[in-house]
Amino acid sequence: MRLALGISYRGQAYNGWQSQPDGRTVQDQLESALSQFAAVPVRTMCAGRTDTGVHGLNQVIHIDPPVQRELASWVRGTNRFLPADIAVQWCHDVDGDFHARNSALGRRYAYLLLESAVRPAIEAGVAGWTHRTLNADAMRAAAALLVGDHDFSSFRSAECQAASPVKQMRSIDVHRVGAYWRVDFDGSAFLHHMVRNIMGCLVTIGSGQRPPQWMSEVLASRSRQVAAPTFPADGLYFVGPYYDPRFALPTHTPAMDWLPHP
Repeated sequence: MRLALGISYRGQAYNGWQSQPDGRTVQDQLESALSQFAAVPVRTMCAGRTDTGVHGLNQVIHIDPPVQRELASWVRGTNRFLPADIAVQWCHDVDGDFHARNSALGRRYAYLLLESAVRPAIEAGVAGWTHRTLNADAMRAAAALLVGDHDFSSFRSAECQAASPVKQMRSIDVHRVGAYWRVDFDGSAFLHHMVRNIMGCLVTIGSGQRPPQWMSEVLASRSRQVAAPTFPADGLYFVGPYYDPRFALPTHTPAMDWLPHP
């Protein structure tokens, strides 16, 4: 028996997803709650690790449950033991060959950016910020240059453990929603800090400091030193993975409706 669960969380208070000795990660909190509910240890496998401060809208995990419970009980029962900023959203039976990470056909991220003369207050920790006026056409032209199969070494952190820097970027969509910008990324997989490093370049281009063609130069250089500084984690959301339709897993959670939509 294998279960898949969808998890939403606000990442501000945690040192990323992956378990660490201090226990202050989303995985540690989730596994503790699952184990308390099941009354035996429960281990998880996630679709994609997120960094310190990054939020999750529909992180998908799988578990091989050591006890039998109703599907709804895994949601409500586990949530009883979770802090307020982490919640299980759904739970489904899956075939034994399902793997939260390896079965994913792709992953989606969104970055929420506030354009304002003054720093955010209400949005602190949940939106990035720029005081510069941005140009949508310039950012869209630059983003289009990254679509396709590329070596994304220029946007890869020194700590990245991925076997290869070559990934497929399927789309990057840039939208203005009032005072906010929402940038959506869809790719086969993402390198460590990849989205945040791309955002740094998009904001540099959108503010007129560089032309859109500069994105091609950065990409071709395969050098992190050529790209813009890494943008803050505050506005980054792991929207979630997607799978073969045969698994019939939810691709939407209520948390997704909280972000501004174009």
